[in-house]
Amino acid sequence: MTLLGAVGLPAVSAGGAAAAGSTLYVDNAAGAHCTDSGSGAQSAPFCTIGAAAAVVQPGQTVDIADGAYPEDLTVTKSGTAEAPITFRAKKNENSPGGGARIGGWNQPTNGFFVTGAQHVRFENLTFDAGYLKPSIVVSGARDVVFDNTSVFGGAGVRITGASDKVVFGRGSIGSAGPGITVDGGSTGTVLTTNVVQPNSGYNSTGIVVQDSPGTVVVSNSLNTNCFGGIVLDGTSTGAVVENNVVNTAANLDKSCGAKATGATGITVAVNSLPGLKADYNVVDSRSDAAAYHWGGVPYATQQAFTAATGQGAHDFVAPSWVQKGPNAPLDVIVDSADENAPGMLPSDRGGWAPADDVTVPNTGTGSGIRDRGAYEMLDIGSAFTPAGPTRLLDTRAPIGLPTAQAVPAWGTVDLPVTGVAGVPAEGVTAVTLNVTVTEPGADGHLTVYPHGDAAPNSSNLNWVAGRTIPNLVTVPVTDGKVSFYNASGGTVHLIADLAGYYGTKGSLFHAQGPTRLLDTRAPIGVPSAQAVPAWGTVDLPVTAVAGVPATGVTAVTMNVTVTDPQQDGHLTVYPHGGKAPDASNLNWTAGRTIPNLVTVPVTDGKVSFYNASGGTVHLIADLAGYYSAEGKVSYRPAGPYRLLDTRQDANWDSEARPAGTVPAWGTVEIPVGDIPNVAALTLNVTVTEPGTDGHLTVYPHGDAAPNASNLNFLPGETIPNQVVVPVKDGRVSFYNASGAPLHLIVDLFGYQAY
Repeated sequence: MTLLGAVGLPAVSAGGAAAAGSTLYVDNAAGAHCTDSGSGAQSAPFCTIGAAAAVVQPGQTVDIADGAYPEDLTVTKSGTAEAPITFRAKKNENSPGGGARIGGWNQPTNGFFVTGAQHVRFENLTFDAGYLKPSIVVSGARDVVFDNTSVFGGAGVRITGASDKVVFGRGSIGSAGPGITVDGGSTGTVLTTNVVQPNSGYNSTGIVVQDSPGTVVVSNSLNTNCFGGIVLDGTSTGAVVENNVVNTAANLDKSCGAKATGATGITVAVNSLPGLKADYNVVDSRSDAAAYHWGGVPYATQQAFTAATGQGAHDFVAPSWVQKGPNAPLDVIVDSADENAPGMLPSDRGGWAPADDVTVPNTGTGSGIRDRGAYEMLDIGSAFTPAGPTRLLDTRAPIGLPTAQAVPAWGTVDLPVTGVAGVPAEGVTAVTLNVTVTEPGADGHLTVYPHGDAAPNSSNLNWVAGRTIPNLVTVPVTDGKVSFYNASGGTVHLIADLAGYYGTKGSLFHAQGPTRLLDTRAPIGVPSAQAVPAWGTVDLPVTAVAGVPATGVTAVTMNVTVTDPQQDGHLTVYPHGGKAPDASNLNWTAGRTIPNLVTVPVTDGKVSFYNASGGTVHLIADLAGYYSAEGKVSYRPAGPYRLLDTRQDANWDSEARPAGTVPAWGTVEIPVGDIPNVAALTLNVTVTEPGTDGHLTVYPHGDAAPNASNLNFLPGETIPNQVVVPVKDGRVSFYNASGAPLHLIVDLFGYQAY
């Protein structure tokens, strides 16, 4: 997108530009065969930008190759409104700016000047002028646009000489200050989405507007190290100052002490007040300077400022950045900007589109998801919407594929999961499915992974021939699909029941436990110790217990275990009050203990368990967490990738252990890796080669092992289960509640983070 349409200036017409002519090329690299005496063809480009600037015509583009160009440049050529002249370098792929640099630390220039030119565009350029030399000067020019510009060295950017309708957008200013100066009677200047951080030790004022009416200062981030942030002086009437983040503190977070008198956030002279609109700005409070100096009067707080002036009703005088975490205050910058302010661009300084942080209320105008300042907060996750259980795939039926057919050995099934069963067509980052393998012809395992990727070295279900086995899977979504890989030498049938999905709307997770909510043997969660009868139902209260709130809970995640089943069957866990759907969470054979993680919507504070078998069963349910509308953590799909395999890693803990086994009755901790602000992990945990029967408990590091289980196993068995576990001290703990060593495999599928 260009900057033009966003700020109300005339856009380039495709037909006009094409009719006007060609592209001129500049490339001074060795082997480019450049010459300044040629025509600027791609096969024989100009060596200097100046040579192209001398001959460029309306509608032409000067394409500047990556490299350093130590030139003192003055651009005077003009385009037309219908056919502007464009100077364009290649944008850096993963960071702001471009690869073409005018000047350099060892080859500084005396400045870059645009003098008297009209209808000119500069895109993706980097400027490095000599000490206190003018970095960029626009004088007597009209309709000049700088987009994605980086400025190092020199004396900043100046727009002067009665220039009109100059736009400086998505720039980075790191030169000696002031960062940007608008003066000399210039009109209609737009300064938008810039990062302004002048070098300290000189006048590091961020933006100065002097005697220049109609200036728009919108969505800039300024760090000025004890100098003024935004200054409107002289007669600079009719200005708009919105959505800016101004930090004048020393080193971003310290008091300026004796220098605080010169570190005011926003200053407006009395003659610049007429027609001014100032709102939706954040002025950092940590400099101990006045937040505002308005018509000669200082104001320390937003409340006092608004009461006296009527401006800044949506401003904040507060820290301009906060450390994420459980006790962090609300980040006032996020999702709170005025999207309708003039000069707003469709993307941030880095070219990224607006992103909705699901943990922060949308308090801005328009969509309500625009952040203040030059950058969008991109370290955000997804929220969960419980759905179902609804069957999306059954290769026996067929459901989710065109014909009833078993998945062949080493075969893959691609399943559409968006735009079906109430799942939105767009914006879905991951889905939670209860996946069941049945009628497998040979031993093997199943891997569920994002569509289009190669099947990773991880597993979700492991089986022996002929056995039916379920597991909950939370998997990232790509192209609206997920894939299932049958890693076995025999055919299998697959069943997948939707439990919910992650996206830009929904509920937020609160890790809680593990805590036992139900045990029909004890009794816990039921009035008496009694097995669930054949075809019987248990209704379990899950709110106002074990730290779960009494209201506002949309879903719970529990590890559910069936034990002592008298006949083959399956269990369905579903919202209380409804009819048991055609879906299953656990499948068992008589006498077998089997667990599975379940995420289920909550109705009336309860969930229901249906024993779909002709014999009695005992049920155990351990709480892993709950979902509600408010919270501070959100989900990030990741992987799947392997965190641990004790069969291969002998030194996977703080001590070297023989063959890497987890010892009998042993507790081990594993680090979760370099995951910032992590609160909980979504893991697929597999026990293999256990020497005897027992169970595994996964829990937060540093806590005592609770009375809860995640996996139950028999001697020699391989069995997986999904686990959602809180993280403490960057680790999680695994307790082998059995009398023999075992091997442990851990795959990461995602995490909850602040």
